[in-house]
Amino acid sequence: MYRVRFRDPAGSVRQGEWVENEITFADRRYDPEEVDVLAPCEPTKIVCIGRNYAAHAEERDEELPDRPLLFLKPPNAVAGHGDSITLPEDRYVEHEAELGVVIGEQCRNVSEPEAEEVIAGYTCFDDLSNRDDQDEEQNWIRGKAFDNAAPMGPVLATPDEVPDDAGIRLRVNGETRQDSTLDHLIFSIPELIAEITSYMTLEPGDVIATGTPEGVGPLEDGDRVEVEIEGVGRLEHAVQRP
Repeated sequence: MYRVRFRDPAGSVRQGEWVENEITFADRRYDPEEVDVLAPCEPTKIVCIGRNYAAHAEERDEELPDRPLLFLKPPNAVAGHGDSITLPEDRYVEHEAELGVVIGEQCRNVSEPEAEEVIAGYTCFDDLSNRDDQDEEQNWIRGKAFDNAAPMGPVLATPDEVPDDAGIRLRVNGETRQDSTLDHLIFSIPELIAEITSYMTLEPGDVIATGTPEGVGPLEDGDRVEVEIEGVGRLEHAVQRP
């Protein structure tokens, strides 16, 4: 099943189902082009994982972590499918395609065997990263938490839709830049949920961004980005300079 949040032509926010090329809600059907597709959830926080693909750590010339490297993005970073995102002025910003895990219930101290029970589903995620401030100052707020730095969507795919070795790809203006599979994750999704919930409570709608594969690269004014994950779908967004 593919769930979708959207604003209908009358301006009401709805939660429906994306079936083939239609969005359905109650007894109504909509063309996705005639509605405003919103982020699939409203997180209180986004927990992001750094260096969770070995090849990405290598391209960044960084060591592999002994345990998951965690940082946060706040709700102001959320953006949706089809949005045009204004990048920080005069900053070098890169794309990072990731699988987003959406939490379905309030949870704390979840064991690895229990992890699947708290997952509502999966979505496509782009961890936009301001490298100037992240690298030069190790400033995660300026580097990762700027407005709309977390595009996600277009749908929430239930776990049965997504294979363990699903392909994950990112294209900029039609050119493939990232191409990998989820079975290359260093720390699995159950490991991530267990580690994160040993420190903090996760709420319904919170997102875990599981890390990006190799191939990250710069974004320029007018670029169009597609993040595609097998079994989930394709997130599209644009970027612009102020």
